[in-house]
Amino acid sequence: MGYSGNPSEYNVAVLCGGKSGEREVSLNSGKACAEALEASGFKVTLLDTAEKADLKRLIDEPFDVAFLALHGRGGEDGTIQGFLETVGIPYTGSGINASSVAINKSKAKDAYAQAGLRVAASMTISEDDILDEDLISDIVEACGIPCVVKPTTEGSSLGMTIVRDAADIAEAIKTALAVDVEAMVEQFISGTELTVGVIGNDDAEALPVIQIVPTEDEFYNYHAKYAAGGSRHLCPAPVSRDVTENAQEMAVAAHMVLGCRGVSRTDIIVDADNTCWVLETNTIPGMTGTSLVPDAAKVAGMDFQQLCEKLIALALE
Repeated sequence: MGYSGNPSEYNVAVLCGGKSGEREVSLNSGKACAEALEASGFKVTLLDTAEKADLKRLIDEPFDVAFLALHGRGGEDGTIQGFLETVGIPYTGSGINASSVAINKSKAKDAYAQAGLRVAASMTISEDDILDEDLISDIVEACGIPCVVKPTTEGSSLGMTIVRDAADIAEAIKTALAVDVEAMVEQFISGTELTVGVIGNDDAEALPVIQIVPTEDEFYNYHAKYAAGGSRHLCPAPVSRDVTENAQEMAVAAHMVLGCRGVSRTDIIVDADNTCWVLETNTIPGMTGTSLVPDAAKVAGMDFQQLCEKLIALALE
């Protein structure tokens, strides 16, 4: 149907909260997005998907579009997207399939590799696997030491550990499996952490590259992501033009191969040889005061209100 360009014509349901480990961040994202959309002139209703009564409102009330500010399982995994498609409400961001693949780090890596993108060696461990010496030996052979252990489908670096001694692998896997049914063990790539937002549907374009510098933590963990002063965002990233272009090309390629729509943000590590490695893609990046995509959009000349309106326009394209 397309977006008319007149915000006052649209009833927008901003969906946030939910039941994932990233609930609090999602509530913050939802509040910020709702305020921005209201300031632009949209008629906005803030709904928490953890509440059945709020989900029922999506069925009963005449919403024109849903703005998704949900993070983690139940929001980024295709679940809410399927519900919205069933009740016939267009929504911001990626569809069911892209969401379900992107949130699963193992499946996403397979897609990246098939597209020719450089990824670190990895192994996926399920809660049914026996953590004996043979399995630990296989992990060390495949991924090396140090390695990174993280839940396969949880975001915000929840349950993630950098392992520097093979004796600690089993405990790190247990930590990851405490929040997920699968863990991924991955080769540790030492280097500069970059992230690249991508905006668009079939004609997606990369935003300026951001370098992430955690101020207190060893890596970009939950505290570094969301605590005030937990990290610094350098944008445009102080890297070479070649690295900048390569990172942007990889982020757009990841967006396209996963089938993302609207917005995505791909995390990339640059090693000592200036080689870029794709880590993962977020299909509903954070939209808070300390979030990355709004920072990059601002450098590109798009303020927070304009960014939120652009995502509505892309949802209705």
